[in-house]
Amino acid sequence: MKINTTARHCEIDPEDKLFVHQRLERLLRYFRDPRDLMEAHVVVGVEKYRHSAEITLKLRRGEVVCREEANGPRAAIEQAAERLEQQIRRIKEKRVSRKRNGQAREAAPADSSSTAGEDMLEEYFDEPAEGAGQGGIPRGD
Repeated sequence: MKINTTARHCEIDPEDKLFVHQRLERLLRYFRDPRDLMEAHVVVGVEKYRHSAEITLKLRRGEVVCREEANGPRAAIEQAAERLEQQIRRIKEKRVSRKRNGQAREAAPADSSSTAGEDMLEEYFDEPAEGAGQGGIPRGD
């Protein structure tokens, strides 16, 4: 993932750039293929005492944008990244629930055993079954 940083009316410390990079790398866990998250553009600006952070993620299918303000640059970046993570999680949950509902309807008449359908879904989404493992979504390393 390519990360661009821009500073408006201020300078970004190297520590803050490293923080941005580490924080945005955590978003990769929501994608099966790391290439789905193509580019990130972070804009940090200052107006009087307010620091604002705007993060734009270019995904394979569309963009996700978030903007937050705080008293410090790192706090603004953290809040924007948290909001962005919520948006991505919501998008993924919608997509997964639609796929699961569609697969369940198609698989029900053809195969009456529910375990075969669950195995197929588990294999398709590359996720563990509920209650198995740590409960998180594995990264596609």
